[in-house]
Amino acid sequence: MADIFDVIADGTRRDILQLLLDRSASGERGTSVSHIVQQLGVSQPTVSKHLKVLREAQLVSVREEGQHRYYSLSSAPLDEIDDWLIPFLDDADDNADDGGSTLTESAAHAADVVGRAAATAKHAVTNAFKKKSGAR
Repeated sequence: MADIFDVIADGTRRDILQLLLDRSASGERGTSVSHIVQQLGVSQPTVSKHLKVLREAQLVSVREEGQHRYYSLSSAPLDEIDDWLIPFLDDADDNADDGGSTLTESAAHAADVVGRAAATAKHAVTNAFKKKSGAR
């Protein structure tokens, strides 16, 4: 299974997760692939590829009805991330109260961009090595 941080580092996958979250909050039991394609404005093969990664990471579940597939958010893996992050956030809050330094908005944005780029590059290199190893 892929590292959960690698999975959620991709912007399209985060958009899919957000869409599924919004739909579940409005009482929907699942969202079709065609609805995701329409809402995100990306191709069906691209959405299917990302849904496969999300399924493998157990972030979404799928329900089949005839030829249609309906996807729903499975938040358990995200709850695990939340549980892991909480101690760091508590420490950050404690440091802020003690006059500790926090990142400026521009520094936080730069850190976000660099982190996403690093995760994307790691994912691309890992896939390239997998393809090369499998081609032999």
